[in-house]
Amino acid sequence: MEYDGILLGMGNPLLDISAVVDQDFLNKYEIKPNNAILAEDKHLPMYDEMAAKPTVEYIAGGATQNSIRVAQWMLQFPGATSYMGSVGKDKFGEEMKKNAQDAGVNVHYYEDETAPTGTCAVCVLDGERSLVANLSAANCYKVDHLKRPENWALVEKAKFYYIAGFFLTVSPESIQLVAEHAAANNKIFSMNLSAPFICEFFRDPQEKALPYMDFVFGNETEARIFSKVHGWETDNVEEIALKISQWPKASGTHKRITVITQGADPVVVAEDGKVKLFPVIPLPKEKLVDTNGAGDAFVGGFLSQLVQEKPIAECVRAGCYASNVIIQRSGCTYPEKPDFA
Repeated sequence: MEYDGILLGMGNPLLDISAVVDQDFLNKYEIKPNNAILAEDKHLPMYDEMAAKPTVEYIAGGATQNSIRVAQWMLQFPGATSYMGSVGKDKFGEEMKKNAQDAGVNVHYYEDETAPTGTCAVCVLDGERSLVANLSAANCYKVDHLKRPENWALVEKAKFYYIAGFFLTVSPESIQLVAEHAAANNKIFSMNLSAPFICEFFRDPQEKALPYMDFVFGNETEARIFSKVHGWETDNVEEIALKISQWPKASGTHKRITVITQGADPVVVAEDGKVKLFPVIPLPKEKLVDTNGAGDAFVGGFLSQLVQEKPIAECVRAGCYASNVIIQRSGCTYPEKPDFA
């Protein structure tokens, strides 16, 4: 099978500024644990404050970019994955490009002249992460970049697409173009619910993209918010996964499969009107470093097997393996080679 450029991701490339913080810090900036939000003016001073912490780390991030890097790591075929998003013309942008290329990902960034590369504050407390994203240049992605021949060639070459829900806040037009291409050419298009605020405040673009999604990923919190927003009056994650999988589809070629992670609880997979539960790999609390990138890594592991046309159970197993590796390290980082059998 030809793996070159088989998987394409699009999203918001962000440099993670990760540091261990205390509850006072979260209170000061009105941050909830285990959440993901966009920065407001009141949050802007926190980036400098975190940068001054002795434990601070800078890690290439952004949800989709994390998933694509993990899929690339799991696949071990250089250039199997490609990625597009917008960075600034600056040191952080250069650093991120080098980081992604070293990982074997074929990155085609749009370089914005006016805004700095986006950053994401990763506030770690007791191993749980809370994210505050200052999109900056990531917010400047233009559909014209996607339409350039050298970039659209990546779309045509790929057979699988993955876009985190966060990109709905930036370029729904780009998402729609890729989604329609996938449907017209019997390719696999997947997205992630990504965060409660996406389900709540970006409902319209999310609903517009949903009929094209062959795979919908998310976690239990996002699934419950999705249910609430749509008036489904259920908190049962299995029921919600089933309802999402039965949402009308733009193309009948592939059935939709919904995959919901629940932290240490089993992964819920809904397809064909049935729900299956897959246990995750247990991890003693003392081995947990931080949960930053756990969901992204799960998707990356899952996709690495999906593009090889492995059964869903195998995709879930790879997702659980990848997230288990990532939560034992700081940020979305991994050892040189996977030992996934």
